[in-house]
Amino acid sequence: MSIISRGFSGRRSADGAKLPPGQHLTSDFPVLSAGPTPSISHDRWEFTIDDGSNVLQRWDWNSFRNLPTETITADLHCVTRWSKLGTPWEGVSLDTLLANVKTDLPFAMFRSYGDYTTNLPLKDVVNKQAWIAFKYDGSDLAPEHGGPARLLVPHLYLWKSAKWVKGVTLMPHDKPGFWEGLGYHMYGDPWREQRYSEE
Repeated sequence: MSIISRGFSGRRSADGAKLPPGQHLTSDFPVLSAGPTPSISHDRWEFTIDDGSNVLQRWDWNSFRNLPTETITADLHCVTRWSKLGTPWEGVSLDTLLANVKTDLPFAMFRSYGDYTTNLPLKDVVNKQAWIAFKYDGSDLAPEHGGPARLLVPHLYLWKSAKWVKGVTLMPHDKPGFWEGLGYHMYGDPWREQRYSEE
């Protein structure tokens, strides 16, 4: 009899799709937020990249929307144990946004309107792994799902895909964002069930 470590393999849903350990499928798109939904008009929205001291890049809504976009089909996995498969998005790749940024800083803190933050290794948002998404299922992203634009990092738990994103600070060392400071895992890999800091 073989022994398989907890979190080593996912389970299959009723339709045969593979899910991370502890997850169940939903056909809904549940709305979970750490605070009230902010209202950000396009003429107030901006996205900046900084290194903690200097702004390295800045886009307003018009210049952001003039960047090359990509369509993405992604599986979403929430730390509250629901998964939604094959979700359709449109957004701008972080590769595009970081293309003219020269840095050796290895970590990033994404910031949102409403003061939400989440930390990520920079290596996890490049090479077609992360986008600033502004459309979902062919329509403008609804405010309750992070509109006008949100971070999308589908290989990690959904709390890492910050809603209402407004910028990223590049950092020399990792430090916790909002949920990480309250005990969530610093990385958040759903396939390893990295839900909380002790896991």
